[in-house]
Amino acid sequence: MKIISWNVNGIRAIQKKGFTQWLLSSNADVVCIQETKASRDNLDEELLSPHNENVSYNSYFSSAQKAGYSGTAIYSKIAVDKIENLGDEQFDDEGRVTIAYFSNLAVISAYFPNSQDHGKRLQYKLDFCNAIYKKCCELEKQGFNIVLCGDYNIAHKAIDIANPKANEKNAGYLPEERAWMDFFTENGYTDTFRMFNKEPKQYTWWSYRMRAREKNIGWRIDYLCVNNSFTQNVVNSAIMSDVQGSDHCPVSIELK
Repeated sequence: MKIISWNVNGIRAIQKKGFTQWLLSSNADVVCIQETKASRDNLDEELLSPHNENVSYNSYFSSAQKAGYSGTAIYSKIAVDKIENLGDEQFDDEGRVTIAYFSNLAVISAYFPNSQDHGKRLQYKLDFCNAIYKKCCELEKQGFNIVLCGDYNIAHKAIDIANPKANEKNAGYLPEERAWMDFFTENGYTDTFRMFNKEPKQYTWWSYRMRAREKNIGWRIDYLCVNNSFTQNVVNSAIMSDVQGSDHCPVSIELK
């Protein structure tokens, strides 16, 4: 099973850059999308039911009440048992989570909040982090394996950011955010990319300014994490840095 996660920074914007063609050629069973900035009502058939003669995907959207903001989605060419949100109104109102169930596997597309300048939304962010951790633990107790896909908006360690010292007071690299990632990865969950790649300069987001992507001055803030007992099923986890169209690139995982 191949799962891809991608913050597309506006699904209608990326549609004009060949998103559906990329999706249909991706060979992914499930594609988790973040920052859709759209609801089903303002999407066309190409985005709602991507298909060609070889493959077709069903789509499931969780949209923010505020138009053109946040939002998550899941595309799947495998039959889904059930779709749900996080179940917490303050986060579901922003479309932060879409969960798809496949037998005993829960695939979660999550768009973690940005803590913003001066930590303006830091508490909201940390509340979300704790809520998603609680949800993962509850699902695991129910017998599900977890793949938590998405834009976590956190660079975990110094290796995950081009300029760590200069960013210690900036959103996405605040001590409280990194501490939560420490907690998460020390209490039951594994960052699958680091199972296979321990190298520096592996990023998933680059600013549009100062030719940052061209210079590879970036942050690794997009993850595919699984419950520890499921790591034996992870065959590969990778960053698809050659895929253009957003300020993020996709990340992928292969499961047996």
